[in-house]
Amino acid sequence: MGIVNIDDDLHEQLRRASKVSLRSINAQAAYWIKIGMLCETNPTLTFTEIMERELASAGVSAASLSASAA
Repeated sequence: MGIVNIDDDLHEQLRRASKVSLRSINAQAAYWIKIGMLCETNPTLTFTEIMERELASAGVSAASLSASAA
């Protein structure tokens, strides 16, 4: 683990986003970094496609949630 030096404006954006998404500032930064890496390494996929793929690989199925709500 190391220290990442970011400018004050980006840190403020992280702080604000972390409140909305109910993550710590570090967890929000890690999320943005991972999503950024996935987008750069999969430039032909949309954000939604990337998220669907990641959720499926983790065994998460939104279809099962909507079926149980009915």
